[in-house]
Amino acid sequence: MTFATAAIRPPRQVARGGLLYRIVWRWHFLAALYVLPFLFVMSASGGLYLLKPRIDGFLYADRLHVAAEGAWQPLDAQVMALHEAEGISRLHGVLVSDDPNRSVRIDFNDPFGVRSYAWIDPYTLDLLGVSARDTMPTELLRRLHGELLMGETGALLIELAAHWSLVLFATGVILWWPRGARRLRDAIALPRGKGRAWWRQGHLFVGMLATLLTVPLLLTSLPMTPIWGGALSRVQESTAQAPRSLEAGTPIPASLPMGRAPIGLEAALHTAIHAEIPPPWEVRPSPDAAGPYIIASASTDRTQQGEIALDKYTGALLSRLDFADDPPVARAVEQAVAFHQGELYGKPNRYQNALAAFLGMLLSVSGFVVWWMRRPAGSLGVPQAPDLPVGTGMIALAIGLMVLLPLVGASLALALALDRLLIRQLGRLRARPAPSRL
Repeated sequence: MTFATAAIRPPRQVARGGLLYRIVWRWHFLAALYVLPFLFVMSASGGLYLLKPRIDGFLYADRLHVAAEGAWQPLDAQVMALHEAEGISRLHGVLVSDDPNRSVRIDFNDPFGVRSYAWIDPYTLDLLGVSARDTMPTELLRRLHGELLMGETGALLIELAAHWSLVLFATGVILWWPRGARRLRDAIALPRGKGRAWWRQGHLFVGMLATLLTVPLLLTSLPMTPIWGGALSRVQESTAQAPRSLEAGTPIPASLPMGRAPIGLEAALHTAIHAEIPPPWEVRPSPDAAGPYIIASASTDRTQQGEIALDKYTGALLSRLDFADDPPVARAVEQAVAFHQGELYGKPNRYQNALAAFLGMLLSVSGFVVWWMRRPAGSLGVPQAPDLPVGTGMIALAIGLMVLLPLVGASLALALALDRLLIRQLGRLRARPAPSRL
């Protein structure tokens, strides 16, 4: 009889229906603990960065606009004027617009090695202003959005938040999906009621809209991240799908021509114009004395971008690269980045991304309010879920996440350990009744 009873095992629980809802709700909550602060920062900084042209135009109006009076001075003379006024330890590039009333921006390192921008009046050679690049407000916004002003560590934290945001939205869709007496008409209706009910419905409604608009931004941010984007770059290189680069592949003359001076930045610019490189133009001299001039289009339309490499001493065209010359995967990645930056289809793209950023902030705030209103006093209010064993489904999910979203897969083991060893144990301790006194 002992043998017979030992062979009897309790039936294995399968997560479905209300049980699945509770598990999903728990993981939605745990993901939100990490994601929501980052989601708010990413949404706010990204939304403001979409206004970069307006912000720069307001802050630097006296540097950007000039009166087109007199003769245009060669770019080499403009660089020399900056060198005499400030000093240049390295010249990175010169940005020239096709607007005659626009100043020329010079990207350079000052004598102390600080990366800086200078604006020159191309008619009078007056220095209109100089700013260290990393102190400019829009540059600070860009770094806050991508790395929390913390360099590589911040970039990894942001990427981890972006990965877990996808988990947050996926579980949120499951929680939003109509079930029981709640119909689709109810799920897409504006929030009703008061207090906690209104906030909960509002959070679900905003989450539905944010899923449609914010998830594409999260996905298109992945090529710019250090881990996922770095892996994509390695895959592109190994499959010959990486974007081509003139600076990496342009032949450099073996020796300097005797007694010949460089053709100069102005001649390089005119060659690019005749080669129909779209404006604005960025002229980049090679730091190598024998290296070529690279003249690239800084157009926000990726399909119009192109660049040429010129021999610094003869002006001969060494190579040319246009958007159509890149492999299909590289072109797709470039268009994804253009969408993320609000440059793929002009103003509608920027308005769409601005709305997505606003919804991201609203979702973060409403999620916090809903949690605050429902949590028991003195507790995190982690949703209760059954203590099911880790099955093959969870293992397969973890493996899949490790492949598709490496940081989620790597952090999932830590999240499971914290959930089982810390959060669940704290919950049990708080739920344990106090011993009676005899």
